Amino acid sequence: MKVLIAEDSDSDRLILATLVRRLGHQVVEVSDGIEAVARFSEFQPDIVLLDALMPRMDGMEAARQIKALAGERLVPLIFLTSLSDAGELARCLEAGGDDFLVKPYNRVILEAKINAFNRMRSMHHALSEQRDQIRRQNEQLLSEQKVARRVFDNVAHTGCLDAPNIRYHASPLSVFNGDVLFAAQRPGGGIVIFLGDFTGHGLPAAIGAMPVAEVFYGMAEKGFGAADILREINRKLCRILPTGMFCCGVMVEADGKQNALRAWNGGLPDGWLVRKNGERVAIPSRHLPLGVLAPDRFTASMDVLDALPGDRLVVMTDGFPESCDDQGRCFGEEGVRRVLAGLKAEEHPFDALTMHLRQFTGRPEPADDLTLCSLEVIAGSVQAESFEKSPESSLSGPGEWHCVYEIRERTLADFNPLPLLLHICMEVPGLRRRSGEIYTLLSELYNNALEHGVLELSSEWKSSAKGFSLYYQERKRRLTEIDGHYIRFSLSHESRPGAGRLRIRCEDSGRGFDIDVQGARSPAKTGPGNGYAGRGLEILKRMTKELTVHGPGNCVEIVYDWTFPDNALGAHDGSDSKREDK
Repeated sequence: MKVLIAEDSDSDRLILATLVRRLGHQVVEVSDGIEAVARFSEFQPDIVLLDALMPRMDGMEAARQIKALAGERLVPLIFLTSLSDAGELARCLEAGGDDFLVKPYNRVILEAKINAFNRMRSMHHALSEQRDQIRRQNEQLLSEQKVARRVFDNVAHTGCLDAPNIRYHASPLSVFNGDVLFAAQRPGGGIVIFLGDFTGHGLPAAIGAMPVAEVFYGMAEKGFGAADILREINRKLCRILPTGMFCCGVMVEADGKQNALRAWNGGLPDGWLVRKNGERVAIPSRHLPLGVLAPDRFTASMDVLDALPGDRLVVMTDGFPESCDDQGRCFGEEGVRRVLAGLKAEEHPFDALTMHLRQFTGRPEPADDLTLCSLEVIAGSVQAESFEKSPESSLSGPGEWHCVYEIRERTLADFNPLPLLLHICMEVPGLRRRSGEIYTLLSELYNNALEHGVLELSSEWKSSAKGFSLYYQERKRRLTEIDGHYIRFSLSHESRPGAGRLRIRCEDSGRGFDIDVQGARSPAKTGPGNGYAGRGLEILKRMTKELTVHGPGNCVEIVYDWTFPDNALGAHDGSDSKREDK
């Protein structure tokens, strides 16, 4: 080692330097404190032997300056002294000394002290290197996580969380979060929201979020319903998650056209539908979390609630009721009920809950991953602008084609053909920007054919909350009695310069309805089971160029004309010619 000896007595310094050199170490000698501080910066010794009493600058002041120069590097400092007063010795330690060497010097004691401090110095050096390595690795990990988080956010938040009728708050414990919140507008209108909470925290808990986001947004874009999305998420998580890891979740599907809200809760705290009239309807957990049950045992049955414009839905992860005050008491689900029960007129439940939670905990930091989301039901069909603005694919697609697709018997109860039919239409260059309109057309045709043609249900039932519930109960029952029935789609497309024409024909095996001389529809039969007020022909008429009802009224044909957007026309047909408006 390199040893700095600061001693104002020439004889004592010579004796000590000789002993240290014989032990095999390098020695630098100085005679006062000022020189000791100067040579320390130059020599960078491993150990300093410092006389307590020296001219110009005493050993205690020199010790303080040497310790400051050493910084985080451990440089043992041994005071050379003949002092015996306890107070004086304590002052030496307070100044930064680590030990004492009493005059006259003993070679055995000197060697033992130097070796002991050398071991301590080596251990400190090793720990410092490990600490620096851990710090570098942690900084690299955080940097990688931040990059991954940006990628994750680009995937997970591609939906409509910024919609004006959605409000949410998320408080992750780390860069990554075990909570996930996705929202997407369906092509034909309506919103689907998924709130999930994976077991654990941080990166391990967030691993499952990427495949869930992929499934959710991919299927929502294609027009799949919430139940189908739930089944696929469960199937995916069962396949990829290790034993003991799962995802509690709430799936909500809101449709302003039908004044309906469907909800599925598997393992999360109660959700709440707060109506404009102050009534509160709980959405309790009736299912096991996602990723627990095998696909053949999983059920995606959803609670159906009537929801009018202005009603507000509130869902949350368990971090909200489990937030504690300074005495360890939890806010609890009972606290949520009290807040919602005490809502003032026009007070938003989201604002009330967040305000009361802050007041209860007294601090902004939550004790867990915490996510709270509110959805306000709005009137009518909100078209998904994201579909209309999505960029066209650079791949070419079919322009001239015809296909027939028929759904029969039990398949009518177990399968939704709309995503498949939409996918076929979206292969046409230019039609993807109109996926919302195409899905609405297909959905109106199919739902009217199934519910009012095959099942002979009346839309008039849905004019009241009781009738709404009866409608879906009867729909479920009649789907078990559809032997011999079918719904057949015939789709054709033809290309035109800068435009195209899509012809859709939907035929069902129901009894149909009569058409009067003006072409208006009138029921073939009356009664609660065979009203046709909900066939949606008026919607189809407004959206299409032509609408024709064939036969007894169980076959509807529409013609939908479309044009390329102005900024995409050149890329597709290379023409500047004017196009006909739809």
